[in-house]
Amino acid sequence: MILFGNFAACLIVALTGGYRGAVAGLSPPLVVIMALIASTTDGQGKPLFITVACALMIGSFATGICCLMIGHFRLANLVRFIPYPVAAGFVSGIGGTVCLAAISLMGAGPDWQTASALLDPAVLWAWLPGTAYGTALYFAMKRWRNALILPASAVAAVGAYHLALGVLGVSGEEARAAGLLLASTTDGGLWPALLPADLALVEWSSLAAQIPNILTLMLIAFICVVMNIAGLELAVNQDLEWNREFKACGTASVIASFGGATVATLIVPTSLRSKLLNATTRLTGIVAASVVGFALFLGDEMLEFVPAALVGGILIFAGLGMLDEGLAKNRKLLPRAEFAIVLMIFAVILLFGLIEGVGAGMLATLVFFTVRLSRIDLIESEFTVRERRSNKARSIPDGAILLEEGGRAHVYRLRGYIFFGSADPLISRLRKTVDGPSRPVCLMLDFTAVSGFDFSAVNALSRFLWAANEAGTKVVLSAVSDQLSSSMRRSLPEPAFEELILKPDTDRALECCEDIVISAWREDATAAEGQRTALLEHVGHNLERHLERQIEFENLMHELRDWLTPCEYAAEESLAGADGAGVRLQFLISGRASARDGKGLRLHQFGPGDAIGQMDAFGAQTASVVADEPCRTMALTSSARRRLETDEEGLAFKLYRYLLVKQFGLEQKDGIPAAMSGATERPAQRNKGTSRAEEPSRPTGHLRDQTS
Repeated sequence: MILFGNFAACLIVALTGGYRGAVAGLSPPLVVIMALIASTTDGQGKPLFITVACALMIGSFATGICCLMIGHFRLANLVRFIPYPVAAGFVSGIGGTVCLAAISLMGAGPDWQTASALLDPAVLWAWLPGTAYGTALYFAMKRWRNALILPASAVAAVGAYHLALGVLGVSGEEARAAGLLLASTTDGGLWPALLPADLALVEWSSLAAQIPNILTLMLIAFICVVMNIAGLELAVNQDLEWNREFKACGTASVIASFGGATVATLIVPTSLRSKLLNATTRLTGIVAASVVGFALFLGDEMLEFVPAALVGGILIFAGLGMLDEGLAKNRKLLPRAEFAIVLMIFAVILLFGLIEGVGAGMLATLVFFTVRLSRIDLIESEFTVRERRSNKARSIPDGAILLEEGGRAHVYRLRGYIFFGSADPLISRLRKTVDGPSRPVCLMLDFTAVSGFDFSAVNALSRFLWAANEAGTKVVLSAVSDQLSSSMRRSLPEPAFEELILKPDTDRALECCEDIVISAWREDATAAEGQRTALLEHVGHNLERHLERQIEFENLMHELRDWLTPCEYAAEESLAGADGAGVRLQFLISGRASARDGKGLRLHQFGPGDAIGQMDAFGAQTASVVADEPCRTMALTSSARRRLETDEEGLAFKLYRYLLVKQFGLEQKDGIPAAMSGATERPAQRNKGTSRAEEPSRPTGHLRDQTS
C-alpha cells in the first residue's frame, strides 16, 4: 500500500509539480498517526486490517480534496507565511533525523543511551563504512559538482562490498541475516494489496469511531504538505508556486487513496538531492517512480544485492546536505536570536519529533515577533501646531496667537499595528505629555497611517483618552476608521465618547486644535488685559502691511472694473477646476474658499484679496476650488486678459506684479517686485552680484501664512 502511494505520488508530482526534480511519497510524521489509528481500532484479523486501510484511504482522499480546493481557488497565500527560522530549523531537523535513521539502518541504534556503544568494534564496522562513504560523497559533490560521482561511486561501492564479502567467505544469506545486505519482502509482485471484495469486511462502527483520529491525520498531513513545500523552497533556494504544488499534492493524494495509501507530500531530502546532482528534470521523478513501480509489480528481489551501508551512506549524504542548508549557511546569515530558534527546532525535532519541533519553533517565533514588534515606536512624528499648521487661512492676530501659544497643542502621528504589546509604551509616552508640568489644552492623535489594532489596545487607549479629557485636555482624533470608532464607543461611557472630537482628515483635525488654542488664549486674555495689549504691539507692523495690501487690492479692483465680471457663489459651489465655471482668473472679494485635491482634502484656503484659478487663466488646470461659505468674486476671463495685455500694458503689468507679490510672497523694491528689479539693471550691475541687504526678504506674518 505504501509502495503504491509512493509510486503514484512520485509520478504525478513529477509530471504536474512546479519544481523539476521533485520526488514525493509518504511523510515520516504520518506514520505515528497511522499507528495510532491501527492500535485503537476495534477488531481482529483481516477485518481489522481492512478497516484500518479504509480509514487511511478516507484520510488521504479528504486531505487531497482539501489541497485541490486550496490550489484551485488560489488560497495558498493564506498558509505560506512560514517564518524563515522555522523553515530553516525544519530542514536542519530533517537532515539530522535522516542521519540518525541512516545509522539505525546500518545496524547501530541512534538512542542517546547507547551512544557509547557506537564505538564497540562489532557495531563500529556496521555503521562506519556507510558513514564514511556518505561523508566523502557529500564533500566530493560539493567540491566538484559532477553528476557522475554518485552513480560511479555507488557501482564501485557495491562491487567492493561484494568482493570483500567473497574474500571473507560470507555468503549472501549470512550477510542479510547480519544486516549487511538488504532483504526482499516477497518472492512475487506486491500488487494489489486490497480487492473490492475486501470492503465487505469493513467494521463500519469501528471506522466511525476513528473519525477524530482521521481528522488528526488530515491536520498533520496538511502541516506536512505546508512544511515540505516551505522546506524545499528554502533548501533549493527557489520560489515555488504554492497553488500549483497544492494541486499536485492533492491530485497525488486522491489517486494514492484508491490504492490504500495515505497522504503524499514532497520528500525534501530526495528532492534536494536532484539539485545536488544537477538532475533538476522531470525525468528524475519519473525514473524514481519507475523503480518503485518495478518493485511494486514485479517484486523487490533487487534489494538483496544492495548493501545496507550503501543506502545508509546515501542517506548520510542527503542529511549532510540538509544540515548544510539549514544550519551551516544560516549561522552567519541570521541574527543570533533567530539562529537560536533554528538550533532549538533542530534539537526538538531530534529529541521529540518533527511536529513537536515545528510547533515549538512557531511558538518561539511568535514570542520573538511579539517582543520585536512591541519595541517598534508607534509614533511616526510628534509636533505642535506652532511647528505645523492647518491649511486654513487665519487672520494676523490668530496667526500670532498660534505662533505664541501653539505649543499648547500636541500632535502625534501614529503608524503600524497597535496591539497589546505596543499599546502600553505608547500610553506611557502620551501620559507623560498630559501629566507634565505644562499640561496641553489639546491633544491630537492622527490614525492615518495606522493599519490595525486589537481590543486590548483599544481598551487601554480609551481609558487614557477618558482620563485626559477629565483632566481638562481636549482630545482630537483624525482619520479614525469606523471599526475603531465603534470599538471606542463600546469601551467608553456615552458622555465620555461624546467629548472626543473626531475629524475625517489631518488638516481638519489641525484646524480644530488651532481653534481650541485660540479659544483658550482668548479666555485667558479676558482675565489678563495685558495679553491683548502685548498681542497688539506684536502684530501692529503686520496689520499695517496687511491694510496697505488691502488698499492696493481695492485700488487694483477699481482700475480693472471695466475688465472684470462680478460673480457670486453659494457654499460648496465650485469656483475653479475641472468642474468650475469656465477658464478665468477670479479675485475673492468676500467669503472664503478652499482648494481641494481629488479626494476632497483641503490644500489651501483663500481669503479676501486672493486670486483664484490664475493657472487656469493661463491654460493649465489646477485643483478644484470650492466655496466654504457664500463668496463674491470679480472674474477676469482669458479673452479679457488677452485684450488687457494688448490695450493696457501698464495695467496688465500692475496686475501681474500684484499676483507675484500676493501669491508668491515676493517683496516690492521701489514699487517693483524684487525678483523683477534685476531686469531693469545694466548687465555690469548684475554681474557684480547682490549684497545680503539687497536680497529679497522672506515674507513674514500673514503673508508667510498665506504662502506656506
